[in-house]
Amino acid sequence: MKRHLSRREFLQLATLSSLSLAFPRFTLAPNASQAVPGGKNILIIVFDALSASNISLYGYPRETMPNLAGLSKRAVVYHNHFAGGPFTTPGTASLLTGTLPWTHRAIRHNGTVAEAYLQKNIFHTFPNHYRIAYSHNPLVNTLFAQFLGDMNAFIPRDKLFLASDGLIERLYKGDEDIAAVSWERTIKRKEEGFAYSLFLSHIYERYRDRKIANLKPLFPRGIPQISGDNYFLLEQSTDWIRSQLGALPQPFLGYFHFLPPHFPYKTHRDFFGRFEKDGWEPPQKPEDPLSQRKSPDNLLKWRTWYDEFILYVDREFGRLFSYLEQSGLLDNTWVLFTSDHGEMFERGISGHITPVLHQPLVRIPLLIFEPGRKTGADVYTLTSAVDVLPTLLQASGQAIPDWIEGAVLPPYAPSSPDPNRSLYVVQARESEPLAPFTQATVALVKGRYKLTYFFGYERLGESGERVELYDLEADPEEMQDLYPVQKALGAALLAELKASLAEADRLYQ
Repeated sequence: MKRHLSRREFLQLATLSSLSLAFPRFTLAPNASQAVPGGKNILIIVFDALSASNISLYGYPRETMPNLAGLSKRAVVYHNHFAGGPFTTPGTASLLTGTLPWTHRAIRHNGTVAEAYLQKNIFHTFPNHYRIAYSHNPLVNTLFAQFLGDMNAFIPRDKLFLASDGLIERLYKGDEDIAAVSWERTIKRKEEGFAYSLFLSHIYERYRDRKIANLKPLFPRGIPQISGDNYFLLEQSTDWIRSQLGALPQPFLGYFHFLPPHFPYKTHRDFFGRFEKDGWEPPQKPEDPLSQRKSPDNLLKWRTWYDEFILYVDREFGRLFSYLEQSGLLDNTWVLFTSDHGEMFERGISGHITPVLHQPLVRIPLLIFEPGRKTGADVYTLTSAVDVLPTLLQASGQAIPDWIEGAVLPPYAPSSPDPNRSLYVVQARESEPLAPFTQATVALVKGRYKLTYFFGYERLGESGERVELYDLEADPEEMQDLYPVQKALGAALLAELKASLAEADRLYQ
């Protein structure tokens, strides 16, 4: 029996069709200043959830990034570089603002920076550059929305999706959450096999399936995606950047934040199965008291899929770098390769949504390719994501604002790094953003030692607290907790951490 469209469905479909033709290519910031010729370009490439612990350049037994290893011979490589926070929102906000999560307060899932930091960001500090940004990740785009007035071009994330919910983001910027639920209910069929609109759901599915049909053989575990069926190809992202950079006004500041190798780990067929039978197994570590209870077999499987996904990232970054070199842009562009946080496959924990702050989660890659540099250098000094912004300002001949908490990275700093410098990583996902933290994990890294303080967790017993201390030089896998035996050192580091936390909390009392 034929089913006729209801008047409501006809109007919905007509609206979708007409508006899709009217979208601008970019979202432009009306008040942003234009590029002033004469400076160097800045290109920041961020791959989400990329742990230094899983990169061959940093000593990982599996050769996950051969291209990066080759390119490192002309870069400054930072071997002890730490994220500001352990998942996208706090980690990215620290990179963009040069401040720690307990300062910018973008601490929750899809959170935003405090109002005082709306104009304390990398885009605002480079008014003489043409500023352009893109991310697959909706959490990053939430932060971009706060800084839109300081950008010349913001690329909607669906621009590089094969089939997506981008219509929702563009039409309902102020009510995206509600609109997305309506879109899901009206258009997308759930596992139960129904949607509110039978007609529109089938139209959408046919449109989506046509977009991806020829690509399925290229991705044995499925085409990379985010938020359901928002499919994308990293190759398309690479090609798109290559098509844009040469035409941008110079100098430009480009921040491009791509989802791989973030879960789901769906690598290209060229890398599928590369590590599945290599015989290597990671060190076995005890299950954490705050474990997710993941089995060792599943953790090994996901680690292997993740490592194979990293190979895909490595190939595409190599392609992008080749373009920069061949086009001549590399001679006038600072290129940074980094991540927002890492990923864990140990201690009963997978991914990065966890209270723990072990090295695979918080130690991330950073490589800086300086214009004209032909030789490599290795930096083993402790460094942080909050150091990126002041370093770029220093390299551009600009003053560093006093609100920035980072330091200029060696070898670009005017003086030798402080060997007693303290670095912090902050996780406070369940605390109120604009109030003193009630539940959090904070890691203090100083010299060779790392102290981690947990508080406010019911699973840790009556006190809700736990303290761990590791010697990262003697015990890089963090197997031996020294806190019970090195009491004086542990007490001194804990007192320093608590004092810094109390000072940060006072700003939000």
